[in-house]
Amino acid sequence: MFLEGAKWDFENCILGESDPKVLFTDGPMMHLIPATEDIEFLHYACPLYRTSDRRGILSTTGHSTNFVMKIKLASDIDQRHWIKRGVALLTQLDD
Repeated sequence: MFLEGAKWDFENCILGESDPKVLFTDGPMMHLIPATEDIEFLHYACPLYRTSDRRGILSTTGHSTNFVMKIKLASDIDQRHWIKRGVALLTQLDD
């Protein structure tokens, strides 16, 4: 996965500001495990898209075909900051 608009701080395991003139960075490695409990921590509910278009055709369920899910990324900055920056995870780049 790739991050657009931010970078993953691998040393501190949190979301951080992207470097100047860098659009995409490697996202964190994740292992998704289904759970019934929701663990609370400071995070950004980051949308995950299949492509960088961030749009898709609405399916019969009313969801975009490009949107995959939201992923909680640890952050010490308020969510509004990352929303204004348009931060998102992508499964592939357009290159």
